[in-house]
Amino acid sequence: MDTGAGEPAPHKAPTGVRLVDRLTAAPRLADHGSARDRVAEFLAGADEPGGGGGLKPLVQASESVQALLAGIADHSPYLWRLVSGDPARLVSLLACDPDAHAAALVRRVNGLWREAEAEQQLMRRLRAAKQEVALLVALADLGGLWGVEQVTETLSDFADACVATSVRWLLNEAAEAGKFRPNDPNDPAADCGVVVLALGKHGARELNYSSDIDIVVFFDPDKAPLAGNVEPTPFFVRMVKGVVKLLQERTADGYVFRTDLRLRPDPASTPSAIPLPSAYAYYESVGQNWERAALIKARAVAGDIPIGEAFLKELTPFIWRKYFDFAAVADIHAMKRQIHAVRGHDVIAVAGHNIKLGRGGIREVEFFVQTQQLVFGGRRPQLRGRRTLEMLTALRQDGWISATAEQELSEAYRFLRAIEHRLQMQADEQTQQLPHEDDKLARFAKFCGYASAASFGKALTAQALKVEGHYARLFEEGGELTAGEGNLVFTGVTDDPETLETLRRMGFTDPALAAETVRGWHFGRRQAVTSPRAREVLTELVPQLLTAFGATADPDGALANLDRALARMPAAVELFSILKNHRSILALFADLLGSAPRLAETVAQRPHLLDAVIDPALNRPYAGVEELVSRLSGAVGAPELLEDFLDRIREVGQHEMFLVGSRAISEAVPLSRIGTAYATLADALIQVALREVERRFQADHGRVPGGRMAVVGMGRLGSREMTATSDLDLVVLYDFDEDAAESDGTRPLNAVVYYTRLTQRLISALTVPTRRGVLYSVDMRLRPSGNKGPAATQYKGFLAYQNEEAEVWEKMALTRARPVAGDLLFAEEVAGAIHGILTAERDPDHVRREAADMRRLIAREKGEDQLWDLKLARGGLLDIEFIAQTLVLVHGRAHPSLVTTSTGDILREAQEHGVLAPEHGEFLREAYAMMRDLLHWQRLTVAGAFDGKTASQGLKRRMASIVGLPDFKILERDLADTQDKVRDIFTRLVG
Repeated sequence: MDTGAGEPAPHKAPTGVRLVDRLTAAPRLADHGSARDRVAEFLAGADEPGGGGGLKPLVQASESVQALLAGIADHSPYLWRLVSGDPARLVSLLACDPDAHAAALVRRVNGLWREAEAEQQLMRRLRAAKQEVALLVALADLGGLWGVEQVTETLSDFADACVATSVRWLLNEAAEAGKFRPNDPNDPAADCGVVVLALGKHGARELNYSSDIDIVVFFDPDKAPLAGNVEPTPFFVRMVKGVVKLLQERTADGYVFRTDLRLRPDPASTPSAIPLPSAYAYYESVGQNWERAALIKARAVAGDIPIGEAFLKELTPFIWRKYFDFAAVADIHAMKRQIHAVRGHDVIAVAGHNIKLGRGGIREVEFFVQTQQLVFGGRRPQLRGRRTLEMLTALRQDGWISATAEQELSEAYRFLRAIEHRLQMQADEQTQQLPHEDDKLARFAKFCGYASAASFGKALTAQALKVEGHYARLFEEGGELTAGEGNLVFTGVTDDPETLETLRRMGFTDPALAAETVRGWHFGRRQAVTSPRAREVLTELVPQLLTAFGATADPDGALANLDRALARMPAAVELFSILKNHRSILALFADLLGSAPRLAETVAQRPHLLDAVIDPALNRPYAGVEELVSRLSGAVGAPELLEDFLDRIREVGQHEMFLVGSRAISEAVPLSRIGTAYATLADALIQVALREVERRFQADHGRVPGGRMAVVGMGRLGSREMTATSDLDLVVLYDFDEDAAESDGTRPLNAVVYYTRLTQRLISALTVPTRRGVLYSVDMRLRPSGNKGPAATQYKGFLAYQNEEAEVWEKMALTRARPVAGDLLFAEEVAGAIHGILTAERDPDHVRREAADMRRLIAREKGEDQLWDLKLARGGLLDIEFIAQTLVLVHGRAHPSLVTTSTGDILREAQEHGVLAPEHGEFLREAYAMMRDLLHWQRLTVAGAFDGKTASQGLKRRMASIVGLPDFKILERDLADTQDKVRDIFTRLVG
């Protein structure tokens, strides 16, 4: 027969005064008749064989016991089950000296590891002991015998014993299996190399009635006496899992303690048992102030106690800063928001009030103490204690608080803890929330000894207001770290319900994921936020950042994009500091993250690009090419080393590119203008690069007599319709005096070689990767020889080819050609020659047939069935461009003004000259503008191809809004209809 803990023990004469003789209080009854009937029925059954012999006379002899049992029957289903389920246990408890019995129970539990032969037997005995201590504490508390301190100490000592005996039992089991080699066979925990620290109320020996226990487990991999083939981490993780099962698993006998392991370093990414070296490294590098507060209460309770105490001693510099730690005040204010004290209100709603987290609650008293311990404890060892009431006294003795503050806060703390215990005694639930319903609140008031809900509410309010007053004064100089919408708290390891609700109101569809993401930053899961300064700035920035995200089209996407960026950043202090100090930049950066993650990632890698947003030029018209050349040249300067020049031109170029994109995203300028802006910037960068390359090249090789060079922009550069990701389509032309076909420098070169090498250097200056990245990709396939011939083309050869050999598709490409850099007079001559080529007489049918064939070839090779491939889609931008280019080649001779590089301008000219029907012209220009703006937005916001199915809802909404449509579904239908009509017009006009 199992005779373990919780089974009826032989009746012994008590060593002190019996509990039954010391009861002085009982709850008030809400339902007198029913409660007394239940007690009477129970006593009648207790006299039956197998019941609690002697219970009836014991109860009938004491009116206090009768009142107490009636109060339990009336108010607490949980306690009544403990009372009625084992009358013999009740007899034993009523007849015992409660202090001695509690100590004996702890000793008995500490020895259970020796007695239990199997896991189920140990679990059953631990649960029986838990029931016994729960009933003993409740009787002594409700009966007026024990105050809050003794209740919490007894529960904490019992928890210590349960954890310690579980660890010993599991280590002993491992020893029997040959995996563990105890140093002391009589105590497997001695020098075992693993320690369990209790934190929170358990660590402070302030455990509440139905509290979880917060534990962390550390081990010394070099000290643990494991068998040679046993790895420490998996072994101790299994041990922790065993401890949790022994204590937490619910069986027919209930449970012992809910066990929480989440206060260990970064619980989302660390094992449940952590090597001590890793723990040291974590706390020293990324440990947070809320973790310092948690470690104030840390206490070694099981396993190798000395290594736990040594570990806490080693952490003294982390927990207790040498100087008054006002540097941590910003973080402490963030911790303060966990309680969310609201000043300036005289009324606290009692119904539904949370006596722990609500205004004037338990947490405010604890935080009042812990905050001052963190700030001053480094210089005041007397402020390093674990227990709240003791530290209130120490703060008063050390002169930090008044005698009134100590007295009022101590009284309120005891009052609130007593109410907390009553709440939890009802159903053994971890709750601190008062009932919402009036009738339930009135019953609970009687359980707490009050005549009515009104008198209870008056007492509660009086205490809470005192707490709130002292707490608010403590922080009255501190700024708020909440958002305008409400609470934003990311300290600790659990979600604050008010924070989740705030995030939901701000627009986050997955508030829990958002909270976990931010909490991960504080845990240092991203390299960029591991420095103390980064976390300090982050603490102050987060509420502003999330508020800004909430104002974007996609708050969840904005947060996720920032998290991904932080994962790739080496450091974030510069970025955080810029965002913190400039609200306009923060708003734009949030918009980029929510709408344009491609640009946002660029910023994350190079935060200084955000300087562009401070620049007054952000809201000015785009600069012309001459102004840009002057600005870029001034910024680049004339560095001695080519590598420095390449770095500088990339840096200023990226700055200007970011400025163009930012102005479009922020709607400072319309999307219709950024194609020209990107092209103008490209013109300027090419000119600056060519000027520097020529200067260096001429220093070595001199000049070619009569030499002239022109860089011709083709494609989107030539038509001034570039996007954020466009390549540069270039053709380089040169001319020279053929009577002197060699350069005049110290290292002369043949003219052809000269211009070929000079062109190659120009292309390298634009494309070669440096530590600052690249400027552009360059495509030179549109030159007469394609990719097979020399990089530069002699002018007369170019003319001969275009006039005599070029196919229709090459003439179509030439409609978008314009000189962008080089000798000005030569550029004018080249532009005139191109105009002449495009206005030559041609067979219209041949042009249309060739254009249609080329479009079909592109469709076969690259596809045309993707709606959102705006360039190549059937009826997309390429169809409209082909229409415009065909019109130039067919009608350019009759109407030379058609020869302009802009697609929109060509369509307008064609309509005005009557070569394009008005209805076709209007529709094509509108369709082109719509798809052009959508393409710009895609290139600004998405790194790869845009997919209408997988794109974020925020991005979809924004895309619809930029073309004036209410939602993305309507946009898709409208786009499909538009493309169908464009293809119909293309078929009519081209073929």
